[in-house]
Parts: sequence; C-alpha cells; structure tokens
Amino acid sequence: MAIGFAVFLLGLSKSGIKGVGIILIVILAFVFGEKASTGILLPMLICADILAVIYYNRHADWVVIKKLIPWIIVGVLIGVWVGNDISEIVFKKLMAIIILVSVGIMIYLEKRKSTYIPRNKLFSTGIGLLTGFTTMIGNLAGPVSNIYFLTMRYPKNEFIGTAAWLFFIINMIKLPFHVFVWETVTIDTLVLNSVLIPAVILGFILGANIVKLISNVNYRRFIIIVSAIGGLIMLFR
Repeated sequence: MAIGFAVFLLGLSKSGIKGVGIILIVILAFVFGEKASTGILLPMLICADILAVIYYNRHADWVVIKKLIPWIIVGVLIGVWVGNDISEIVFKKLMAIIILVSVGIMIYLEKRKSTYIPRNKLFSTGIGLLTGFTTMIGNLAGPVSNIYFLTMRYPKNEFIGTAAWLFFIINMIKLPFHVFVWETVTIDTLVLNSVLIPAVILGFILGANIVKLISNVNYRRFIIIVSAIGGLIMLFR
C-alpha cells in the first residue's frame, strides 16, 4: 500500500506538483533502504518523465537545458564515485541536509522578492554540478533545480516543462550506472516497476488537472513548504 501511494505521488510530482516528490523518496527509502530505493525509483522516474515531456513539451527552455547538462553530467560522475562506497546512515543524512539547505535558500530568495535573474556562469555551473550529484546519490535534484528555476522567475508551465526535459535527459544518463556500477536496477526491480506503472500514470493525470488550478504565486510557495517537510522527515526519522 505504501509503495503504491509513493509511486502515485511520483505521478503527481512529474505532472508539476513538485514538492510531493520528496515524500515519495522518503517512503521508498524507508521501505527499501536509501541506496537501493534509488534504483527502484529510477525506471518509474523515466516513465513519468516521458509523460511530462509529452504533456509540457512546448514550454521547455532549451537554452537553459543546454547550459546545465554538461555540468550535470560531471556531477553525476562525482555522485557515482562517492555514492558507490558511502554508508546508508551517511547517505540518508546527506540527502536530508541537501534538501533542507536547498529549501533555506529558496525561502531566502522568496523573502527578498527580487526580480533579478542571475546570468553568472559560476551560478549555473554550481547548480549543474550539485544537480547531477544529488540526482545520482538519491534522486534529490528536485529541490536543487527548483532553486535555479525559482531564481529564473519562470511561470508555472515553463518551470514544469523545462524541468521535465532536463530530468528525462539526466535520468537516461544515470540508468547505465545504476545497472552496471551500483547494480540497483535489476530484473527483479524492473518486474516490481512494471506492476507499479499504472499508479504513476494515474497520479500524473490527476496532477496535471490540479496544476491548472494553481496560481504561479501559490505554486512557488507549495514547492518550498512540501520540500521542507520532506527534508525534516528524512533527517529525523
């Protein structure tokens, strides 16, 4: 039941209700363990990514995607190296700290109410590296990339569409490492994935209709609040 609910939340998350993705990561980490859960989740992420890029395709900002991808790949490679030997306890704490620090930065940016859009190459490079690293060690790039998209002042649909394409590309890059290096994606996990895919689709359809009802301002607040809750749960559970 918990697993089915978690992947239902995955569909909601990929439809644009971003913050709930943290909750599903916490649930799967609790059931399967932090590292093993990343491999179980990845194929379902890719399935949900496909739905998202089809639905939000016309809203993607390809200039930003092309800017971030090279540095994200470097971050993924660092994550493969670090995450291969890291302990479960350290892994869990690191995941939680990354989430909470990201949320803190997002709150600071919101309170400033600045309309400034950063063009500094160092900023995009740092976000790219951290996004790649966090997506590899725990599928936790969402809060990090949200910082970037919030500072870019994207409207709701551009936010979702750009993130959809970016993470579809990232997750396809990660897949071989989970199969051949960490060995967290196996025949057994793929069988489990095949049973859970309908819940992902159902969550996406429901989420896409909910997103239409949310204003841009409330959308930003929602992302921040749910991300914070998920980070605190992971840190203290």
